Amino acid sequence: MASHIVGYPRIGPKRELKFALESFWDGKSSAQGLQRWLWNSGVRHHSHARGCSARYGWNGGEISFEVYFAMARGNASVPAMEMTKWFDTNYHYIVPELGPDVKFSYASHKAVDEFKEAKADAPSACKLNVFIESEIYVLCQLGIHTVPVLLGPVSYLLLSKSAKGVEKSFSLLSLIHKILLIYKEVVTELKAAGATWIQFDEPTLVMDLDAHQLQALVMPTQSLESSLAGLNVLIETYFADVPAEAYKTITSLKGVAGYGFDLVRGTQTLDLIKGGFPSGKYLFAGVVDGRNIWANDLSSSLSVLQTLEGIVGKDKIVVSTSCSLLHTAVDLVNETKLDEEIKSWLAFAAQKVVEVNALAKALSGHKDVAFFSASAAAQASRKSSPRVTNEAVQKAAAALKGSDHRRATNVSARLEAQQKKLNLPILPTTTIGSFPQTLELRRVRREYKAKKISEEEYVKAIKEEINKVVKLQEDLDIDVLVHGEPERNDMVEYFGEQLSGFAFTLNGWVQSYGSRCVKPPIIYGDVSRPKPMTVFWSSVAQSFTKRPMKGMLTGPVTILNWSFVRNDQPRFETCYQIALAIKNEVEDLEKAGITVIQIDEAALREGLPLRKSEQTFYLNWAVHSFRITNTGVQDTTQIHTHMCYSNVNDIINSIIDLDSDVITIENSRSDEKLLSVFREGVKYGAGIGPGVYDIHSPRIPSTEEIADRINKMLAVLETNILWVNPDCGLKTRKYSEVKPAVSNMVAAAKLLRSQLASAK
Repeated sequence: MASHIVGYPRIGPKRELKFALESFWDGKSSAQGLQRWLWNSGVRHHSHARGCSARYGWNGGEISFEVYFAMARGNASVPAMEMTKWFDTNYHYIVPELGPDVKFSYASHKAVDEFKEAKADAPSACKLNVFIESEIYVLCQLGIHTVPVLLGPVSYLLLSKSAKGVEKSFSLLSLIHKILLIYKEVVTELKAAGATWIQFDEPTLVMDLDAHQLQALVMPTQSLESSLAGLNVLIETYFADVPAEAYKTITSLKGVAGYGFDLVRGTQTLDLIKGGFPSGKYLFAGVVDGRNIWANDLSSSLSVLQTLEGIVGKDKIVVSTSCSLLHTAVDLVNETKLDEEIKSWLAFAAQKVVEVNALAKALSGHKDVAFFSASAAAQASRKSSPRVTNEAVQKAAAALKGSDHRRATNVSARLEAQQKKLNLPILPTTTIGSFPQTLELRRVRREYKAKKISEEEYVKAIKEEINKVVKLQEDLDIDVLVHGEPERNDMVEYFGEQLSGFAFTLNGWVQSYGSRCVKPPIIYGDVSRPKPMTVFWSSVAQSFTKRPMKGMLTGPVTILNWSFVRNDQPRFETCYQIALAIKNEVEDLEKAGITVIQIDEAALREGLPLRKSEQTFYLNWAVHSFRITNTGVQDTTQIHTHMCYSNVNDIINSIIDLDSDVITIENSRSDEKLLSVFREGVKYGAGIGPGVYDIHSPRIPSTEEIADRINKMLAVLETNILWVNPDCGLKTRKYSEVKPAVSNMVAAAKLLRSQLASAK
């Protein structure tokens, strides 16, 4: 065994999974049709022992697609389960809800069924074992011997949340014995089906676990000892260094055959391995980056592998990706229009598999000299290319390091000045930015990009769409409007296309959640803004209304975290460069008469390092980057920001330190978790709009339901700072869902305004 990949993208090279799912959700194909497509395409759904709730219509037995999607998307009567980010990635997962009385059930046998299917079609002689895994789905390539992959029981519990109404003192790890009974059933079936390896992913091992949590790692191998007998068990970790105590704990576990470590982001783990590795165990060395798209420096990686081989033994080292390739684009071969020089610097998932195999062969003495030579040439080209470095940009960013950037006036004084100018009612209503991206709108953008329509025709069509969105918002009586972003493909890609130092792909899609995919730009060089990016469209939108129109920008930290970022300089240096570009845009918007400017930082929390010792440094430069963008505007210009689908409670002080005038933030899908931080005494003096309904679900909340949510907010927040808005942008919804939902939202705000006025 010489090579291994921790996971592979499941969306397909051209988002085939997305279109199959959406066809099913729209009622255009059946559950059987979707299942048939999944089997034929090789994308397999892997579900293991979920604590399902009867509220989604599950009454035992195998979980159907309908129940599974109701949990993820909600339905007419029941909201969806909470969704949050998978560690520090832009991938989301549905958070299991558990309590002391939960009854785990072996509700899906797909892992076993799929292993049998793959095994039946596999060749009798297989020289290479390829482990292909992801958190929710398993991609089984028929004809290749596969290894079943399960999220480890400790990580499963630690990544869950206590169900509503459960005491705060309840420990999720107290359920370890219950859930291990289900793991025992799964493992027993897999072994009976012929599995010889089982991979348990325990990604929480890279976090700061206490002694009690670390001790829980010992229980699975003890409790499952008889079931695991005769099986090779792999414990896989990723995304960061494994702390010394965790490393010591897991490498002393009995019954474990191998350990997988991220040696790209976890460079300190190398020192732990050098300090001692258990004799006779396999080391799955993650030297090929699963989180970024840069081609591997093969010579450097081979040197690391050779060092490790001297420690663990020639037959005990397995070349691996650092984590699942789920987080990178699928196949570079589909990029037919990408600049050839930049293309030579890149490797997508398919190319990273080739890199893994090339390193494995080289380690065994069969080095592909031509392949290694091409790799070295690409590395040299990237280092010497003049398109990478802009000396003026470098100097401007370097000058920011030792300074502090803050607006001259405190937020309370600014809000007073802004209210005199804007004259908003209490509980002002707004939306987050985007409105539905219709098929017709996408057609217009596609045809303009393909030069099938003229610029004049394109501008006319976009103006008409903006006018329609503005009129709709006025009809709904929203207080602060948005232009709907009809000209934008993606909140990051749109800006990257207008900044220097960025490259773009045709099919570099990465799954974010469900059928939602993003196409991250590639930051290959120094970043600057050649010309204004949004001023024209914001000015057009403002000309259609007398109400305040928000200028809509994506913040520097989010552009950074939602791009594939250059790895040849510190991330904060790149972020400062982007911040200076956005600062120029903010000031031009203000000059054009836009008095409300939203600078979204949806990914601020996402970039937070997993280890506490590294978090302060990140938060300092991330917050500084945001403040750089708006430090020079007038007091009467109102700066908004937005965050969504991240656990922000633990960084609330940094959010306050952003010093924005208004923050809108996800709240409804996480069951008002955000409000708990204010119940516990945190004081927030700026404007704040905790989302009142979940836009990632087609469900339309009633006026009464939204009013109830607002009342919960009023119990912990001052009336004069509270805004009313959805959780996130409306881009992915249909107008048939948006109109009634936003109408109910405005009606709820008006109802409460009336009640508050009567109470005076």
